[in-house]
Formats: sequence, structure tokens, C-alpha cells
Amino acid sequence: MSEPNDNSTASTLKTTTVPPTPSNRREDFISRIKSTKTTRWIRFGIVSLVFFLWIIWLGNPWVLFVYPLLFDIYITGYIPFTWWKNSKSHLTRAVMSWVDAIVYALILVYFVFTFIGQNYEIPSSSLEKSLLVGDYLWVNKMAYGPRVPQTPLHFPLVQNTFPVINTKSYLEWPQWKYHRLKGLGNVETGDIVVFNFPAGDTVAVKMQNPDYYTLVKYFGRDVVWNNPEQFGEILYRPVDRRENYVKRAVGLPGETLSIVDGTIHINGKPQPQPTNVQFNYLLQTTRPLTESDWQTISVSRDDWSQAAFTPNSSDTENWLAAGFQPDAAASKPFYHVPLTQAAIDKLKSMGLVTSIIREPAPAGEYLFPDGISSTWTRQNYGPVKIPKKGETVKVTAENWPMYERVIRNYEYHPDSYVKDGIVYIDGKASDSYTFMMDYYFMMGDNRDCSLDSRYWGFVPEDHIVGKPMRVLVSFDKDKGLLNGGIRWNRIFKNANPGFSE
Repeated sequence: MSEPNDNSTASTLKTTTVPPTPSNRREDFISRIKSTKTTRWIRFGIVSLVFFLWIIWLGNPWVLFVYPLLFDIYITGYIPFTWWKNSKSHLTRAVMSWVDAIVYALILVYFVFTFIGQNYEIPSSSLEKSLLVGDYLWVNKMAYGPRVPQTPLHFPLVQNTFPVINTKSYLEWPQWKYHRLKGLGNVETGDIVVFNFPAGDTVAVKMQNPDYYTLVKYFGRDVVWNNPEQFGEILYRPVDRRENYVKRAVGLPGETLSIVDGTIHINGKPQPQPTNVQFNYLLQTTRPLTESDWQTISVSRDDWSQAAFTPNSSDTENWLAAGFQPDAAASKPFYHVPLTQAAIDKLKSMGLVTSIIREPAPAGEYLFPDGISSTWTRQNYGPVKIPKKGETVKVTAENWPMYERVIRNYEYHPDSYVKDGIVYIDGKASDSYTFMMDYYFMMGDNRDCSLDSRYWGFVPEDHIVGKPMRVLVSFDKDKGLLNGGIRWNRIFKNANPGFSE
């Protein structure tokens, strides 16, 4: 954790049993300084320079109170951090040397992960094929500016829960206000971004997928809270300890977003689709597809399912009109599968496609904002106006569901509500609101298999973690390590492909 003080005189003075007088303390202090080697002063100077530059970057002069501790570690040595080195017990020296190295490494990891960057794993297929399940990414936290930790006392190697023992990996106190340091740039349209899950402020520990708010919609709040054997304890998590998600930024602060037949429109103008954008299809093939076929079009086993042709169903007429053959279901099976245009072209070139149609979005999904799903679908959605810092909007009972969570939860005005058709903010009748932060609309490239802003709303700027830069390593869970399980072609691959890559 600290470097040993190689000041032999200071070490001798520290072991004295005579209570020091003020004069002795002064002499002791001077002696320690004089006996400090030049090389140690040089190391202390370098550390001091880095420390002061860091404080300037932080913009928080209160951190200067830590400086006397650094001075003691490198120069005076009053605090016996390395007491164990003088122990007569070989076991004590051996154990403490490992403890010292581990603590030092954890402190270093804490600062690197907090202010520079961190590795993250892609756990779901929402960004396929831009990023794959099993990709391990290096995420640059300096790209948009690192956040000063809002929950500073946390274990750096886990997000919120220690594995196995299933206990919190952080202390809820102290909590610091949101502050982001100067970064290299801002979130741009098309950036793939890592962020804390906004709806992850409250979690049911035994059932975190779907999220707590979706569970409440399905089962009701009383059921979720009163059945801990099924849902587990209900916990609140601070912003920076919420689960990490990764999506593509498709809407920026102040923009108006809508989706028309799967195409995103910004301020009324259609936007280009990512090269690897995927949609769900109903596919009929000339024969059952083999594992080799699925590998050829890069579709994981978990991503497709075989469909059944149900006579007299609401989809029957559409399927028949598209050329599907219900009498040939056994030899020419149906599949539900997300596909890129390149995968469709490949299947057709292999002569395997009998018929294919885009699956319509189901009606009645729980879309954002609440109550809108009767008219919107994930393929035809909006318009929504994305909040922008400093921008003032008119708030009414009609648009309150769009901005309620922003005002109440993200910008901390809990005493805000609608009563008798009137909007109250902080308990006072209001007809307008000025936003305190920027917000973003995030979506996955696997458009029909992505739980994103269409379901849980805007991403506040204080939830932004960083920008994926490179794939460090990638593992294919459908294969063994010695049988193609490592995707060698993805190592150090760009982890932030744009719309045209």
C-alpha cells in the first residue's frame, strides 16, 4: 500500500519510549526530513506533481487534505505502514507482504477504473452484430469525461454485488454529488455508449430481468413487495452502482425522435441504419437448417427458434400471402430469427429460402412512456422530445408521463405529480420546467431484440460511463475453447463501429 521509509534515523526515533516534548517533536521532525534520501525526495516530487494536476482536473480543493498523508508516507514516516517488515515472525512478514501488494494493486485498479477506463463484457445480443455476446471491451472513461465517484467507497472489481456471498460491494455513505471531469469529447449520434441502467435504481434481487418497474406493471407493487421468496429483497442502488448497459446513442439532447417502420427519424429526417442492423423475421427454408448453416450466417443457437404454423390464427393470411407453405412445415420448417440484410442475402445465395417476411411488432407492449403502447409499437414509435440541459418545456397532464421520471427521479423533485389535471412540481402548481441535465435516447442494433429507451426512457448524462474502444478478447459460448471458442479475428477490433462500418 505504501513505500517503505528508508530513513534509519527516523525508524530509530519512532521506537523511543520517552514521551516527546514539543522541542523533541520539532527535532524529531527535522531529523526525519534531513535523513530522507535524495531519491526519495525525487519520487515524492513526482507524486506531488501528479497529485496537484489531479486536483486541478478534479476541481475539488478539499482533496488537498490528503497531501499531508502523502508527505508522511514518503518523507516523515510517522504512520508505521511498514511495521511488519521489522517483525521477527517470518509468517507475519510473508502474509503482510502479500496483503500490502494486494491493497496497493486494488488502490491502483480503483483509480484506473474510475478515471481512465475499464473492461466490460457484452452479456446480451442487443447490439449484434456490431458487438457480440462474449466480447470483452476496453471502455474509455476519458472519452466523455470520467465521473467523480458518487459512491466512493466501493470494491473496484465488482459493480454492486460480491459473487458467492451475494452482499453489497459498496457502502451507501458517503454519497457525493454528480460531477464530470473534462473529457476528450461529447456523445455523438451513432456512438456506442456504456451507461448505468436508468431503471436500475430499484431492484428485486431474485428477479432482475425484467427490471423492477416492469415487474410492478406485470404483477402490481404489492405483489412484488410482499413476496420476498419469489422476488427477493427490494433494494435501492446509487447511480454509479447500477448495472452497466451498452447501446447506441440514436437521439441527442434537444432532438425530436420518431421511428417509422423501423427507421429512426430525427427532427423529421430519416437516419441511416447501421450496417449490421438486425430485425426479426419469420423464415421458411427448403430444408431444416443445420448447425453449420447457422454458423455460416453467424446466428447463435440462443437467437433462433422454430415456429409452428397455426391454422386460423391472425397471422395465417399474412403468411399464406407471403408464400409460406403450411403443408410442408415438417420438411420446410419455419423459424423466428433476427437477421441482417447480409445474412438474408447469404441464405438466398445458398438456395435455402422459401419465404421470408419481417415479423410485425406485437401490440400491447409496455413501451415508454406508460400508457402510450395502445398506439405506438417498437417499429412505429414517437415522436418524443429528448430533454436538453437549460431547455424549458411546457408541462401538462398529457405530457407528464414523458417527463415524470426525469423530474421526479433523475433531477430529484420527488414532490411532483398531477392532480385534477394540474401539474405540481415541488408541491407547487407549474406549467413549465427547465431541465438540469442532458439526456439521450439509446437503442440496440438488434432492433427487435433490444430492451432500450423505447421501453424505459431517456438516459441522463450522470448515468454515462464511457465509450467502448477495442475488443480485448471474444469468446463464442456455443463452441469450446479448443474448437473455435476464441474469436481470434475480433481481438483488438474496433468496439465502436459507426453506421457505415
